[in-house]
Amino acid sequence: MPKPQKFIPVGVSNRHLHLSQADLEKLYGAGHTLVPFKNISQKGQFAAQETLDIVGPGGRIERVRAVGPTRGQTQLEISRSDAYRLGLDPPVRYSGDLAGTPGVELVGPAATVELKSGVIVPQRHIHMNPRDAAELGVRERERVFVAPVETAAVNPGDEPRSIIFGNVLVRVEPTFVLDFHIDVDEANASGLKTGDHVYIIKKDTKSQPMQNKRLITENDVRQAMLSHRKITVPAGAIVTPAARDLAKAHDVFTE
Repeated sequence: MPKPQKFIPVGVSNRHLHLSQADLEKLYGAGHTLVPFKNISQKGQFAAQETLDIVGPGGRIERVRAVGPTRGQTQLEISRSDAYRLGLDPPVRYSGDLAGTPGVELVGPAATVELKSGVIVPQRHIHMNPRDAAELGVRERERVFVAPVETAAVNPGDEPRSIIFGNVLVRVEPTFVLDFHIDVDEANASGLKTGDHVYIIKKDTKSQPMQNKRLITENDVRQAMLSHRKITVPAGAIVTPAARDLAKAHDVFTE
């Protein structure tokens, strides 16, 4: 008999900010620290009470929530609809890959910060731990097709807007909690909401990156720190400046 399919919970991610400590203190005052509002799905992360207004060349979005803890480099994650509203054209990237991205103005209670870069549309992805990856038959940074789990028969009077997602990035870390992350635009287009479930149909071999070089971001370094392990940097890997600084401060990289 075929092995039963493992269902993956959906987590819809609204626009949010990851702030550096330096930018946080400029925006809120010296010595300020993020105040947790509620925990989110991934271990060690939380939605903060702090919110900021975001100003782009074409518009403004108010009360964008910060996510903690602070990072080495400030990053804004928005949907494509948000980007149109702000007058920006950010690339689709995985968190922490910020080279060549546009910037915005951050308006806080104490000051305004001109962010030169750091705005992305988040790449849809699945967080999982190594045991999940083994059960699902996938590896770190592979791409897969994902489909929603249908919970009821189709009602001809109110049909679901089902969709199959391609080019879904797989991220595997020991501390990760199984979760399929999409933004609000993707959720609205597919009819999915937080708490729904999806499953992997097959690997998306045509959507593998053209340059098969590993990217090591600050988030990768933080996950290594949470699981008390070292990272061996492969030859030719791209290490973001924030990842390099954090790894150096906590002796995370090995030869």
